[in-house]
Amino acid sequence: MSGKLYICATPIGNLKDITLRTLEVLEYVDIVAAEDTRHTLKLLNHFNIKKPLVSYYEHNKQYKGMKIIEEIKQGKNVALVSDAGTPVISDPGEQLVKECVENNIEIESLPGACAAITAVTLCALDTKKFIFEGFLPPKVQDKKRQLESIKNYPYTMIFYEAPHKLNSTLMCMEEVLGNRNIAIMRELTKKFEQVLRFKIKDAISYFDENEPKGEFVIVVEGGSEEKENELNEMSVEEHVNFYINQGIDKKEAIKKCALDRNVPKREIYNEVMK
Repeated sequence: MSGKLYICATPIGNLKDITLRTLEVLEYVDIVAAEDTRHTLKLLNHFNIKKPLVSYYEHNKQYKGMKIIEEIKQGKNVALVSDAGTPVISDPGEQLVKECVENNIEIESLPGACAAITAVTLCALDTKKFIFEGFLPPKVQDKKRQLESIKNYPYTMIFYEAPHKLNSTLMCMEEVLGNRNIAIMRELTKKFEQVLRFKIKDAISYFDENEPKGEFVIVVEGGSEEKENELNEMSVEEHVNFYINQGIDKKEAIKKCALDRNVPKREIYNEVMK
C-alpha cells in the first residue's frame, strides 16, 4: 500500500509558529525531505523529533524526487519541508508535488507560516486582490522586462528579495513602475523584524543609507484600473502578443492575459490557438 506526501509549513523565524498538526505529522512520518538537512535537523532537535532526513533541493530534485517517489510507493510516509515557511511556494517542492500527482500518490497540505501572506497582512495596501511574483530575475534587463509585463496590473504585488539585490530591484521598480506606495518587510517574525512603508523613491534613499540585512518581502501598490482596461480592450490575440513582444514566452503570456481578463487560461489558449 502506497504512503503519502505531507506538505509541512515550518516557521519563518519564530519557532512558536509551528502548528500542533505539523508536529504530529513530523512525529508520524517515516522520512523528512528537507531543502537543507542541517537547518531542518536543528528544528527537529528543538522539538525532540528524531527522523531520517533526505536532502531535496533545486540542484538534486530530479534524482532525489524519483527516490522519494519510490519510498512512498513502498509504503513510506514522507514530510516535505523547506528551510522556512510553506513548501512549494518559490520552492523546489513544486516539482515533487507534480511527480506525486503523476504517480497517483496522495498529498496532504498542512497550512502554516508563509512570508508572502504575513507580508500582505502588514502592508496596509489593497488586499482584496494581489499577485505573488516571488523572486525577480537576477539580471537587470530581465528584471525590468518582468516588471514591464505586470506594471499595468491593478493588483497589489508581492516579491521576495535577497539583501544584496534589494537596491537594484528597487531602482528597477522605480524606473518601470514609477514612484508607487511600497511596504518592505525584513526578518518577519524574528527578533529584528522591521516593516517600512513609504514611496519607492524614499525606499531607495533609505537603503542607500542603511545597509540591507536579512531576507526581504516587498509589497508594491498595483497599477491603475484605467491601464488594465486598455489591455482588455485589445483583442485576445493582441493582448497575448503584447506580452510576447516584451520577451515573455507564449505560455506565460496566455497565463497573464487570462489573469488580466479574469477568465480561465484554457479559454485564452483556445482563442489564440484556433
